[in-house]
Amino acid sequence: MVASLLITLREGLEAALIIGIVLGVLRKLGHADRSRWVWGGVVSALVVSIAVGLALNRLGVAFEGRSEAAFEGVTMLLAAGVLTWMIFWMQRQGRRVQMDLERDVRRAATVGSVWALFSLAFVAVVREGIETALFLTAAAFSATPLQTLIGGLLGLALAATLGWLIFAMGKRLDIRAFFRVTGVLLILFAAGLVAYGVHELQEAAILPTFVEHVWDTNAILDEKSPLGTFLKALFGYNGNPSLLEVLAYSVYFIVVAIVSLRQGRVTSAVANVNP
Repeated sequence: MVASLLITLREGLEAALIIGIVLGVLRKLGHADRSRWVWGGVVSALVVSIAVGLALNRLGVAFEGRSEAAFEGVTMLLAAGVLTWMIFWMQRQGRRVQMDLERDVRRAATVGSVWALFSLAFVAVVREGIETALFLTAAAFSATPLQTLIGGLLGLALAATLGWLIFAMGKRLDIRAFFRVTGVLLILFAAGLVAYGVHELQEAAILPTFVEHVWDTNAILDEKSPLGTFLKALFGYNGNPSLLEVLAYSVYFIVVAIVSLRQGRVTSAVANVNP
């Protein structure tokens, strides 16, 4: 539940911030009456995102046995890849997003193109929505559907509340700190997805096992206990992982951490040159 809450909170807040910027620019330009086209894009994107989520769920249910394990493994690795790309993209382009978005909204408002406003809102939200559908599908493999649903809805509710506080009431939130902290947690979550994806592909006999169990800590912390289930859903905890799972988790985390730190230094250097 915590993993799905974290995912929808971050993705939902990104979407809320984007829509808030669009509506704020329209209000400054005296075109608040065109906001209904923005909301039309938001609603349409939500419908598409829900449809994609349901389709992924139905597709997963259709598989059994080795095919089911292979589908889960591929979905988890794909989700980890998209999640990693999203974190790096936000870290690299986060400072430019608002400026570029405001420019696009001003251009659309100037030429009177309501469809451009609709498209801006639709593309922004549907991107976050489809990513969320993929992440929640992957997260649901290590939690019950009810836990995933409750966590997802709570995350969306928190994201909507934070977005409203920021833009409607003028409350200040350190957005960069928020995305930095959630970025670290999501990297840990993605590392868990990589390890769990490898585990499922081993179950499907697609990847070799080598050493079946490197260690077994289930006597200390059972992965099926409440705490073990929590850690498994959030960080991919496995009480008796295979050698390939351990290597996949470690290599992913180390490589992503190094790239993230280097990219953060580059971004900071650019920000100091161009404040």
